[in-house]
Amino acid sequence: MAREITIRMATAQDAELIADISRQTFYEAFAAQNTAENMEQFMNTQFEKGRLMAELGDPENIFLLAYQDDELAGYVKLRDSENPQHLENAAAIEIVRIYTTASMIGKGIGKVLMQACIDIAKKRDKAIVWLGVWERNQRAIGFYTKWGFEKFSEHDFILGNDIQTDWLMKKHI
Repeated sequence: MAREITIRMATAQDAELIADISRQTFYEAFAAQNTAENMEQFMNTQFEKGRLMAELGDPENIFLLAYQDDELAGYVKLRDSENPQHLENAAAIEIVRIYTTASMIGKGIGKVLMQACIDIAKKRDKAIVWLGVWERNQRAIGFYTKWGFEKFSEHDFILGNDIQTDWLMKKHI
């Protein structure tokens, strides 16, 4: 029997939950390829509860939480703000984060979250959805490519003291 996947908008009351799943999923995805010091520095600044509470209250940000039955399975952060230079003035929205817990990978959570992002973009009359992905994260790049995303640029991503390269990818909708 298939388990039900549901998506809901996060509220300010979800800041601690967002902080916890952010830290969990980021650590699961990247700890093995990075130093403990860089991971800790990044997570303590990017996923700090006060910072996330401010992000949840910012009207440019949209957070979605995904559940399989009653278990938190993943989340998304979308941002409706300035475009990178290569997109100029296109009507676009950024997928800042899209993560599934390690135990839920392969169970359709990412697919449902990505469709929710595209649906929101369409409702907001966006022509493009874009994101940044670490050039060494082949699983994610493969997932985005299957969804029709294509690389259009690169930028630096600073993880602790390590300067890494992110591919910027976009999808026309």
